[in-house]
Amino acid sequence: MCDACVINAVKDKMLSRRNFFKASAMTGAAAALGGVVATPQAMAAGHGGVVDMTHKLSPDFPTFFGVPGISMEQPFNFAEHGFNLMNLSINEHTATHIDAPLHFSADGASVDEIPVTDLVIPLCVIDIAAKAAEDADAQVTPDDLKAWIAANGDIPERACIAMHSGWAGKTATDAYVGNDADGVKHFPGFHVEAAQMLVEETTAVCMAVDTLSLDHGPSPDFATHYAWLPEGRYGIENLAGLDNVPAAGATLVVGAPNHVGGTGGPARIFAMV
Repeated sequence: MCDACVINAVKDKMLSRRNFFKASAMTGAAAALGGVVATPQAMAAGHGGVVDMTHKLSPDFPTFFGVPGISMEQPFNFAEHGFNLMNLSINEHTATHIDAPLHFSADGASVDEIPVTDLVIPLCVIDIAAKAAEDADAQVTPDDLKAWIAANGDIPERACIAMHSGWAGKTATDAYVGNDADGVKHFPGFHVEAAQMLVEETTAVCMAVDTLSLDHGPSPDFATHYAWLPEGRYGIENLAGLDNVPAAGATLVVGAPNHVGGTGGPARIFAMV
């Protein structure tokens, strides 16, 4: 077969597959096909834009333990070898990343075991930026969740509940970690009682923060992590862009890593609004 014939055949096949999946998303028929899952309800109304929710992964990004979360070595470069290639060494929990249930449990699901249906989900944004501006140790409380519900209706099925504290804009400053003279960190997070309320009263599958940890900085015991992750839910830390999405109505798309046995890992995340 000639080269042009091969190219045209590939184009035809790609267009055919593209049209197939477009039609499947509209009709829901894709759910019956092997390897294709049903379109989440949150996408049914459609979206008009995309917001990047991910900080760039670099050795300069602040980390919980204070050491660079990634190092990069380039054994091949274009000038010498005709192509570029990097070797990466990465702490799973650096920059915008996933906390899998396994991170804080003996036998929870690893990051590769998070169902794909839990990675395209409704996004609910709990805005505590005003009180966080007054108190770096502010937390999302059950009252904050109740206020969101009163304003926006019930929390959707299998949603992500995200804390918007305004901390995403502080990553280039010492305030992001907030270490005091005694080495205690100061940044917002979820109160353990809010996590317990979500576990007991909702089907939310993800809790997200725009800070270094699901727990607020001074936490001595990671109570929120222990209340959330062992329940089979997962977390996102260092989320960006929460000031560019609505309190309700957006769909979060989580490009989770899938290395076998991982406790989490850097993720590319965006919201459809």
